[in-house]
Amino acid sequence: MQVLVLNSGSSSLKFQLFQMPEEIILCSGLIERIGFTDAKFKFKTDENTIEIIEDIPNHKVGLELLAKQLLHKDTGIIKSTNDINIVGHRVVHGGKHFSNTTEITEVVKDKIKALSSLAPLHNPPNLEGIEVAETIFTKAKQVAVFDTAFHQSIPDYAYKYAIPNDFSEKHNIRVYGFHGTSHKYISEKAIEYLGKTHSKIITIHLGNGCSMTAIKNGKSIDHSLGFSPVSGLIMGTRSGDIDPSIIFYLAEKYDYSLTEINTLLQKKSGMLGLTGYSDLRDIEAEAEKGNKACQLALEMNVYRIKKYIGSYAAILNGLDAIVFTAGIGENSQFIRQHVCENLDFLGIELDITKNNSNSKNLKIINTETSKVKILVIPTNEELEIAKQSVSLFEN
Repeated sequence: MQVLVLNSGSSSLKFQLFQMPEEIILCSGLIERIGFTDAKFKFKTDENTIEIIEDIPNHKVGLELLAKQLLHKDTGIIKSTNDINIVGHRVVHGGKHFSNTTEITEVVKDKIKALSSLAPLHNPPNLEGIEVAETIFTKAKQVAVFDTAFHQSIPDYAYKYAIPNDFSEKHNIRVYGFHGTSHKYISEKAIEYLGKTHSKIITIHLGNGCSMTAIKNGKSIDHSLGFSPVSGLIMGTRSGDIDPSIIFYLAEKYDYSLTEINTLLQKKSGMLGLTGYSDLRDIEAEAEKGNKACQLALEMNVYRIKKYIGSYAAILNGLDAIVFTAGIGENSQFIRQHVCENLDFLGIELDITKNNSNSKNLKIINTETSKVKILVIPTNEELEIAKQSVSLFEN
């Protein structure tokens, strides 16, 4: 069975083609800067790596380029688009409607569209990826895997907000949680490494979007992102936790519209708002040069993560492991080191030499005497989506 996994972002499209259930990657790649004339298309197999820079105005053109490359007579993988059995799509927000992987129908698409206001950066391109894939891979089953699904196990005292009950009951305002596919994948890898099903783990997903999850015995019991993917940690362009009174202050005193405030918190805040840069690699480089704004932003970023570690260790009543993942979590030695500093009272002790070692596989970076394991586990949302998509049709 061949499963194509599509992960559509606002201006990007990640993809992997798997031979399942063997979990063999037949090809992988990325389309970046969709909507620009210098968009980048990268397609990789065991035999070839193809990179193209050209005008890719939208996701439809990007997917058509991918299909053309998949079918290429010399460097392609398939003979017909009908060779693809399943297309699995990452969808960020499933609201209360979707607690499981779901075959896509018109009703499902309507619900994804209706939830776009809760994830305006994500659900619209997710839906566009689905609709375009349906026109290209016409024989394939289309499947949605929702980021929110893993967090359906969060108990009511953790997911409810302290506002009148009508708002949760009639308007479905509650904590939903995100990055669930990633948190599920790496927590399962961590539990496998620990060799114990009864475990207390904090997973730390750090990329342009950032989140943390408290996981007890394999189940999400709390999460840093809430009703939408804006709360919690400081992110690339998103603010993370702020006092909601700031919104009213900006609107009433300075006449900011709600649209302007939403754009401010979603696209102009976080590390970008603090430093002028959204890429942590640029911020770390500038901080080393003495840029005070970048130094402070890194300190703020680390401080926020440490606060969540403390609170989650409290609700878990103990800790077996903390796990770093995603682009920053897997690659930033600086962030990992400074997050783990001065947490010895929790039994967290980092080995700097291990932290600085290069490895693309699961890496253990704690000292021999550390009571808590510190793990770096590369996430693979695409593989998790492929596995869940296949399992949908096994019964």
